[in-house]
Amino acid sequence: MDEYIWAENLRDERVLKLVEEENKRFREFIGKLSDELFPEVWEYYSIPTLVSAKLTGKGVVAMYRERDRQIIRWLGGEVIVDSKELEKELNDEVLLQGFTADGKGRFLAYSFSIGGADEGITRIIDLETGELIEEFRPSVWNVTFLEDGYYFARFYRSGETPNGVKAPAVRLFRKDKSGEKLVFGEGLGSGYFISLRKSSDKRTAMVTVTFGWNSAEIYAGPIDEPEKWEKVYSADVPVEPVDVRDGKLYLLTREGKGLGKLIAVGEKVEEVIPEGEFPLEWAVLVGDKILAGRLVHASHRLEVYSLDGEKLNEITFDLPGSVYPLDTDGKRVLLRYESFTIPYRLYEFDGELKLIEGQEIEGNFRVEEDFAVSKDGTRVHYFLVKGERDEKKAWVFGYGGFNISLTPRFFPQVIPFIKRGGTFGMANLRGGSEYGEKWHRAGMRENKQNVFDDFIAVLEKLKGQGYRVSAWGRSNGGLLVSATLVQRPDVMDSALIGYPVIDMMRFHKLYIGSVWVPEYGNPDDPRDREFLLKYSPYHNVRPAEYPPTLIYTGLHDDRVHPAHAIKFFLKLKEVGAPVYLRVETKSGHMGASPETRARELTDLLAFVLKTLS
Repeated sequence: MDEYIWAENLRDERVLKLVEEENKRFREFIGKLSDELFPEVWEYYSIPTLVSAKLTGKGVVAMYRERDRQIIRWLGGEVIVDSKELEKELNDEVLLQGFTADGKGRFLAYSFSIGGADEGITRIIDLETGELIEEFRPSVWNVTFLEDGYYFARFYRSGETPNGVKAPAVRLFRKDKSGEKLVFGEGLGSGYFISLRKSSDKRTAMVTVTFGWNSAEIYAGPIDEPEKWEKVYSADVPVEPVDVRDGKLYLLTREGKGLGKLIAVGEKVEEVIPEGEFPLEWAVLVGDKILAGRLVHASHRLEVYSLDGEKLNEITFDLPGSVYPLDTDGKRVLLRYESFTIPYRLYEFDGELKLIEGQEIEGNFRVEEDFAVSKDGTRVHYFLVKGERDEKKAWVFGYGGFNISLTPRFFPQVIPFIKRGGTFGMANLRGGSEYGEKWHRAGMRENKQNVFDDFIAVLEKLKGQGYRVSAWGRSNGGLLVSATLVQRPDVMDSALIGYPVIDMMRFHKLYIGSVWVPEYGNPDDPRDREFLLKYSPYHNVRPAEYPPTLIYTGLHDDRVHPAHAIKFFLKLKEVGAPVYLRVETKSGHMGASPETRARELTDLLAFVLKTLS
């Protein structure tokens, strides 16, 4: 019997009244502290940050997020697209989603959404004259330019494809002077995804067809003749094309132990870079070399190989960071680097690594790494970021699920915390992809308790070193913190639970929750129900000494239903826990205006400072 099931109806008077009252109560608790902190968080939040970049014959085109706008511009030069101008034109909030340019720098395709919606508009413009060549509503994906015209993918979100396959489904089209025609994907059922990439010599189309997250088929053929594209490889694990060189197609595959290896498909299949101890996350062909990114204890190092797989060099960075390739033309590659105190750096690699531009936070910071030992003896890696003084206050972030690795990244609200003597921690728990597919599987379905045990081990170790600890997670990380809270409230001095999944008996019935069944298990299957019920935070609230807890969500989150947060809040309130609820009335799971998002982050900072001081 679920006595709070009424909270799943967001139009229920009781929900609206609760939201209003609790937002007010939280504001009273936080007092003026949040308003005092906001200018500082807003300053870090507003640092102009490069999101992506594209190489063309006329220079680099880059997209940036700035204070209250996003822009696409020539690197170091003029602005091409400005979200503020689009807002004036369309009279609504605009979020730029992505762009691509053709190799010669003649055309630009960019997509944006209006008012935070997932579906948007795609425009193609002439970069010389700025004139609009084409507009698609709803937006299309994967625009790939040809000498005359372009390919694009259309994602059918509802209804059906031209040949009657029910959504969701994807089809690939070509558009040129003769019009628009379907060129790939006919006959593929619902749930398949298609992505197209061009080899760096512009001659070969490399098409990946995936079903779910666990299998892939690779097709290849002449870029201009889709009727000649043929299946060249398939596997029951993720596989992605890298490039074509000397008639061989290079692929990165997760076959084997799931740690990633590079193979070349020609007359026969050759292994170029075998599996190592740590995951091989990506690879790019640059000239006569291979540049690869390897994840070593949750941060990236670069490795340079010859085309036949001989290791030539290894490049590490001054701070542990996350490094990903943005674009390559086969002769050079653009890379984006990010760390805890570095919003971004843009590098170019053409045999040597060169820094092009970046943003860094002034101050004396250091990043430490350590391990805690989990209940079953597994070593769990974590980062600690410290400033000039250590006042034994730790704010620890965790996630542990969906094969997502937590690698160093910039959190604007964390810098003011460190400057006030705080230590920021990030834990690399099972369920993520930090150590490959085995690590992921050790934290899903019936193994989910491992994730909580890993987090408990990290928090306990910090408590043992004299730290007061605030535990933080959002989405699946909100499940992590709420499960840890009801199991071991003694390992934390406060808890922050954001946009969480908490009711493990009903998650699959709310919004798109059913897509998480492969990760969590199915509550309607008696065997799965048993292990889900054992840890479901909503069903395990008992009278205990709970620390101050902040549960926060957004009323318009259409991915994780806000009822998870509201119902858990009511359950904790019932046993007299010091719990607060903050509900953003104008944001979803992904989007809100920059100021709305920055205010939310400031409230988290204020809560941590107040509860740990």
